[in-house]
Amino acid sequence: MSTQVRNGRMTVPQLVAMKGRRKIVSLTAYSSAIAQVIDPLVDFILVGDSTAMVGYGRSSTLGMRLDETIAHTRAVVDSTRLACVIADMPFGSYQESPEQAFRNCAEVLARTGCAAVKLEVNQVLASTVAFLVERGVPVMAHIGLMPQFVNVMGGYKAQGLSSEGGATLLADARANLRAGAFALLLEGVAEPVARAITEASDKPTIGIGASPACDGQVLVTEDLLGLGGEHVPRFVKQYADVAGVIREACARFGDEVRDGTFPTLDHCYGV
Repeated sequence: MSTQVRNGRMTVPQLVAMKGRRKIVSLTAYSSAIAQVIDPLVDFILVGDSTAMVGYGRSSTLGMRLDETIAHTRAVVDSTRLACVIADMPFGSYQESPEQAFRNCAEVLARTGCAAVKLEVNQVLASTVAFLVERGVPVMAHIGLMPQFVNVMGGYKAQGLSSEGGATLLADARANLRAGAFALLLEGVAEPVARAITEASDKPTIGIGASPACDGQVLVTEDLLGLGGEHVPRFVKQYADVAGVIREACARFGDEVRDGTFPTLDHCYGV
């Protein structure tokens, strides 16, 4: 097991400086329990809007609310001391205007203590990224397959598979890097396009279903633990069957309660 030796919490400038030096490791968390376990193992923790699905059982990420993002991000920050924590801004909290985006991003930073925010963006929203960065909000720009755009994209489909689509993604990347994004998250991006964006970018790229050439990788923790349900995305490697371990433990507990072997007097007070 590889842990990171650090003095204090990883910062955004330190993440940026890792470009070309070593790969960046990231996982998601929305609870204290998971955050504490992965804290020494990753460079940054993403409090993803995937919380809507893996934490609340919703059908998409669109229902994630700002107050929920703040509560979960605060829990992760308070439970960790090493990893940089980045909050995923929920749908509807930044698209209306740069001013709306600043108010909500500033509230997330101030109330949670996280280091940065992630926005799903394109060329149109690059001006919002610039507005935020100019006012002290570090932004990770998420391009490619954007779950908050699921209704426009017609589903969760890989992006950049055509020459036109690839050119659009390259333009999205360039626009948001010019706007001041400190990193790009590339989700569901055709491998050659993700590789080209990474090679052309002076800032780190974080892949999820993109390319081994990306400067780092992120996965939803529940997916790699086998807790993500029956559907496992193609880009996920399942490293453990934690769901199976939980089922076995809970079944044993139930059996012992029913047959009277748990609890025993060893588990009681005042005996």
